[in-house]
Amino acid sequence: MRMCGIVGYVGLPTKTSGTHGALDVVLEGLRRLEYRGYDSAGVAVVSPAGVETRKKAGKLANLVTALEMDPLPAALTGIGHTRWATHGGPTDGNAHPHLADGDRLALIHNGIIENFAELRKELLAKGVVFRSETDTEVAAALLGDIYRGLHDAGTAGGDAAEGADLLTQAMRHACQRLEGAFTLLAVHADLPGVVVAARRNSPLVLGLGEGENFLGSDVSGFIDFTRRAVELGQDQIVTITPETHVITDFRGTPVQGREFTVDWDAAAAEKGGYPSFMEKEINDQPSAVADTLLGRADAAGRLTLDELRINPEELAQVSKIIVLACGTSAYAGQVAKYAIEHWCRIPVEVELSHEFRYRDPIVDAGTLVVSISQSGETMDTLMAVRYAKEQGAKTLSICNTNGSTIPRESDAVLYTHAGPEIAVASTKAFLAQITATYLLGLYLAQLRGNLFSGQIKDILADLGKIPAKIQDVLDRADHIKELARSMKDAESVLFLGRHVGYPVAMEGALKLKEIAYIHAEGFAAGELKHGPIALIDDGQPVFVVVPSPRGRHSLHSKVVSNIQEVRARGAKTLVIAEAGDEAVCDYAEFVFYVPETPTLLMPLLATVPLQIFACELATAKGYDVDQPRNLAKSVTVE
Repeated sequence: MRMCGIVGYVGLPTKTSGTHGALDVVLEGLRRLEYRGYDSAGVAVVSPAGVETRKKAGKLANLVTALEMDPLPAALTGIGHTRWATHGGPTDGNAHPHLADGDRLALIHNGIIENFAELRKELLAKGVVFRSETDTEVAAALLGDIYRGLHDAGTAGGDAAEGADLLTQAMRHACQRLEGAFTLLAVHADLPGVVVAARRNSPLVLGLGEGENFLGSDVSGFIDFTRRAVELGQDQIVTITPETHVITDFRGTPVQGREFTVDWDAAAAEKGGYPSFMEKEINDQPSAVADTLLGRADAAGRLTLDELRINPEELAQVSKIIVLACGTSAYAGQVAKYAIEHWCRIPVEVELSHEFRYRDPIVDAGTLVVSISQSGETMDTLMAVRYAKEQGAKTLSICNTNGSTIPRESDAVLYTHAGPEIAVASTKAFLAQITATYLLGLYLAQLRGNLFSGQIKDILADLGKIPAKIQDVLDRADHIKELARSMKDAESVLFLGRHVGYPVAMEGALKLKEIAYIHAEGFAAGELKHGPIALIDDGQPVFVVVPSPRGRHSLHSKVVSNIQEVRARGAKTLVIAEAGDEAVCDYAEFVFYVPETPTLLMPLLATVPLQIFACELATAKGYDVDQPRNLAKSVTVE
């Protein structure tokens, strides 16, 4: 599941209010997590009668109605989940929680279990009957099978502490079998005052109360009840009771979590403590890229894009690609053009959706039309896709919203997994779109034999390092924020770039126009002498995205010459360069270094400081960066 919401709760009788203490807490937590996006919701409680669940497809209101019609018993232990469907559609049966061990164990899950098919086959051989299409039920069945084995072997006694330890042991063994990214929360009928959770590559935080403890995918899940929280690290398991919490790693070694105090109120919690959705979404980008990459390759390192419904043999025969998009998505398409042409040797055209069908484009059965839309509802792009299909082209959608119109009407879809993007100005969706186009390009190269399997594995390995490199940029954000605040009175900013730096420059300019309402333009640096240099006068700020000095065909020296040209005419030169590039220092008033990475992947890093700059400058000017004037998140009219 992507960007799902998770809540867990255990409490003492003195802490409950109303009839269903645990249920009230869990439902309120899920309401706070609705901003993350979801297509089904469910809860489980542990009472003296055992484990009981309710779950419904659709919005949380559907679940609440179901609970009103068929109430759960009063309980002091509960877990809840809002699901964003990946394995299996958004149905009641696929919603979480999933049950195991004779319906005595309930489990909820964020992430993807990459080896679920292998584990499912193993469990089927043991007689397990599955009731859903999800990888989560496989994890539940595995945990239940391990728990029952440990229990029957008599490795724990009968008191609560030993029982909690038994479920924790089972979780530890299960996590050692699971591959992929996951947050798991489990409860068992044997243990009415215990929740056990595990975390790998998926968020989870612990909330501390008095006579009660909480778990949430972020602090929004419990901010109404406590501001005391504990960070949980990678590959860690936490066991909570009303009065205790124990954290260990996957080997059972005790770990001391870092406690912190949440210093924002419930109203701001949906933003994760950030002052705006835009800032939060900029900081979400390491996980947005990581999640979009997750589960795309098999054990042999071959790409397996299961969402692509076009016959691989037909895809391999494509003779031309047309990318359709608008705004920020069009700049993602421009980056895709460089990568796909280089890797696949297929000509790629990038078209603005609203211009495409009005110019009598040349489209036939050998054309693959790739549409890029965050919402999947962009009317310009939808109408262009429909026109392309009428002309016989194959259509593939890159989209962030499951079940939206453009993916439904396309022949194939490649979903990004950035999670819901609330701010109008796109940030994390842009990086996820670029990531998805890289996957598409590598998949086509694999089908066509343009790259050796080792080359593809190497590029995927480089992509896998990108989230940590983005985090490095974010960790040094204060440098670029200080620059932005110092320039809040600027009336115009220009952006220059070459090769993949050119669409980065255009995206940087667009962000500034969208949220700071000042003149900003992005230019191909080579065009400078063909007109734009006339705009340079004393003090004119110019951002320059400098390519890496490495490589046989580097444009580095040419772009450094551009920096010298504009500086000689009085420009204030602001440079985004690769770490270790000392050649730019003599000609720049400000330098922000991004980590080394292959040239074609550089947009995933170079874009981030420009997003931070725009967000901070607009904030310094006192503007609402989430809802800029005259703009909507999704353009649903042509």
